[in-house]
Amino acid sequence: MRSSFDFAPFRRSAVGFDRLFDMLESSAAAGAGENYPPFDLIKEGEHDYRIEVAVAGFRRNEIEITSHQNVLIIRGAKAEDSGADYIHRGIATRSFERRFALADHINVTGADLRDGMLAITLKREIPEAMKPRKIEIGGTGEAGGQRIEATAEERQSEDA
Repeated sequence: MRSSFDFAPFRRSAVGFDRLFDMLESSAAAGAGENYPPFDLIKEGEHDYRIEVAVAGFRRNEIEITSHQNVLIIRGAKAEDSGADYIHRGIATRSFERRFALADHINVTGADLRDGMLAITLKREIPEAMKPRKIEIGGTGEAGGQRIEATAEERQSEDA
């Protein structure tokens, strides 16, 4: 059974999507053995998201969250033991690192740790320059439309 998807047909006809295909191929390969800690991805609105990670047993100072170049990295490392003499140790205390690929314009807006759940809030914030805008259509005659180009003399006479 084949475990990866062949993106070659899409690569031939899509320009500028190399990073997306590379990410999909690498995440499929790396995601097979990655299952600790468990997490949920939640869409809360059109532009709002939340990632919830089960980090029971970790304190705030043992978790590090980094957002860098469209990647969100969550790391956890337990502090040294207090020297307790365990009879049985069933609670996972191993270090972890979770990576999430973020689309363009997705920003981390906050993080909260409560009851063993780390909640990270994300928001898509599209820059004003990239939002759709209405373009007015000018006329083709001298009286009806605006000119896009003008000579320096014409600009000076319009300003006077």
